[in-house]
Amino acid sequence: MQFEITKAATFDAAHHFPNEPEGSIYRRLHGHSFMVEATVRSETLDADHGWVADLGALDRALKAAAEELDHGLLNDKPGLELPSLEKLCLWFVNRLKPEWPGLCRVTVGRPTIHERCTVSL
Repeated sequence: MQFEITKAATFDAAHHFPNEPEGSIYRRLHGHSFMVEATVRSETLDADHGWVADLGALDRALKAAAEELDHGLLNDKPGLELPSLEKLCLWFVNRLKPEWPGLCRVTVGRPTIHERCTVSL
């Protein structure tokens, strides 16, 4: 048996893809509203609380990571020089995994345009 808990956060940020050809819409600076979800998995429950992990603590960790990107230029963050959804997933994994060893999935999406990427660990 495996249990999974998930929290979500939102942020707004701008980006561009400097490696695209002149005139490409992707090369132009533009912004999105993003949603990120982080899922933690465990086969056992904490004996003192009967849970996988503290959802409040996961919420705070995820929101703190999202806050680092909120209302900024993604390209300015190390690892996001080419800020695809895939790279954003990895960025969140790198922020959360040290504190959350049970992290098993991160999804980053742009809900207004119905796009998302999921990385499973």
